[in-house]
Amino acid sequence: MAKPIRVGVVGFGYWGPNLVRNLDRLGDAELVCACDLSEANLAKLASLYPYAETTTDLAGMLARDDIDAVVVATSAPSHFAIAKQVLSAGKHCFVEKPLTLKSADSETLVRLADERGVVLMVGHLMEYHSAINWIKDYIATGDMGDVLYVYMQRLNLGKVRTEENAFWSLAPHDVSIVLYLLGETPDYVSANGAAYVTEGVQDTVFANLHFPSGKMANIHVSWLDPHKVRKLTVVGTKKMLVFDDMEATEKIWIYDRGVGEPKDAMAYGEDLTLRFGEIK
Repeated sequence: MAKPIRVGVVGFGYWGPNLVRNLDRLGDAELVCACDLSEANLAKLASLYPYAETTTDLAGMLARDDIDAVVVATSAPSHFAIAKQVLSAGKHCFVEKPLTLKSADSETLVRLADERGVVLMVGHLMEYHSAINWIKDYIATGDMGDVLYVYMQRLNLGKVRTEENAFWSLAPHDVSIVLYLLGETPDYVSANGAAYVTEGVQDTVFANLHFPSGKMANIHVSWLDPHKVRKLTVVGTKKMLVFDDMEATEKIWIYDRGVGEPKDAMAYGEDLTLRFGEIK
């Protein structure tokens, strides 16, 4: 039987407890040590996982030989500096999204991981969601025809953040989903946002991604919205699909609907064939 991966965790504030809880449930991972600047956070962790050591000394934790990998679950602005330390120490590194707040910093981390021969992974957990994997497989069957465009909404009233904007906080999930589903890299991207609540921190953002194949994707994220929405829509030439992650049971709906070619080339769209089939 393979030895468990020995893990250290940096950050036990907002999201760290969720990652540690799941680590604790894995049979092939062992939580060795946790690091946080807050003694209160460390005391909470110690009460839940008394077998794990705690420390406020990151350098000391990274110098340990009994830690193979480190999970970084601190505030987004600190991701780059901490992940760089982890990788430089020769440890595998899992970073909660977003990886960094600058693309150049992300590229630096990727290069460093390659140089050190270690794994760098980002918490794009939606790529492992059973529904997203089902949708990817369904698109591959061709039953939807060719995908024309995708749009996603990730909205709620709160949690308002002050360190990163709504795009960095919410949209990494949606960007990772669309890249995973379409299997393409966009050739250009545009985004518009506004800071209505906190000056300089955009709480509402609309982003558009255009792909070499002609496909498009639109992403709308906000923590200033009356509804909690987690929705993905995929429009194909034959069928359309909606994934609503807020639904308790029937999360995926497939619409056998589409628009055919006009019967008369000079009809200017008046005779377009509208097809309304089953919804399942």
